[in-house]
Amino acid sequence: MDKNSLVECHDRIKPYIHNTPVITSTQINRMTGAEIYFKCDNFQKMGAFKMRGAANAILQLPEDKKANGVVTHSSGNFGQALALAAQSIGVKAYIVMPSNATEIKKTAVKGYGGELIESESNVESREATAQEVVESKGATFIHPSNDNNVILGQGTACKELLEDYNFLEYVITPVGGGGLIAGSALAAKYFGKDCSVIGAEPLVVDDAYRSLKSGKIETNNTTRTIADGLNTQLGDKNFPIIQKEVHSIIRVTEDEIIESMKIIWERLKIVCEPSCSPALAAVLKDKKLFNNKKVGIIISGGNVDLNKLPF
Repeated sequence: MDKNSLVECHDRIKPYIHNTPVITSTQINRMTGAEIYFKCDNFQKMGAFKMRGAANAILQLPEDKKANGVVTHSSGNFGQALALAAQSIGVKAYIVMPSNATEIKKTAVKGYGGELIESESNVESREATAQEVVESKGATFIHPSNDNNVILGQGTACKELLEDYNFLEYVITPVGGGGLIAGSALAAKYFGKDCSVIGAEPLVVDDAYRSLKSGKIETNNTTRTIADGLNTQLGDKNFPIIQKEVHSIIRVTEDEIIESMKIIWERLKIVCEPSCSPALAAVLKDKKLFNNKKVGIIISGGNVDLNKLPF
């Protein structure tokens, strides 16, 4: 995936996405010792960066594939993104969600025109249910993060950031399935000037950190993190990009995630979800690394259940 493919992807999806704003905070800069530029994809359509990759993946399908629709399995943002992107493009979307997903997320998927299909909460059931839709409906499966077209789409958030702020020395993203950080690493490579991409990951689900150390895709034994969107693991398409292009991954505790989420709400006056707040937590944790540096942070999403705030 070269520079041209990222440019073509961005041009392709522009009618279906927002070029989201970048904001700063003097107070947060003082707290961290860094000069931080927050790319607010919580203001993206459907409230998260995943609209970018979902739109690109659908638009890249040939017409006969579009006619049979698309399917994914997701407990949250990608399901909503694929449903809305499909509705915008005029394609049927089938969204497999675990039965224990929140009613807010289920309602959102249906509100965006997606056909909701429930499964058991384990990965095996979600994958098997999605495969049944592929076989019965002829729908094309689109993976939430381990898909080259999705990766390119997610990278457009960082591309937009660097086109406006090409002096950034670091860009930090949360790490879950790996689509955002892989796409951001490609964008930094092609549009940055000596800009390094760093991942931020919950300590209790640090599979990406361990994968970089071991050289193979690792898994987690627990999913007990408030950053529920980061419970997924890397894939064979995004991991090689991460290995080659990502500087490092910083692990943060649950308390550090909650504290950084509070700071974003209080200082930036915006809604962010727990899964995006590890990025600021990483800067607060490693102030020495980021001292006097110009840092971009991707605020990846703002879809939060207001009845389950951690503060």
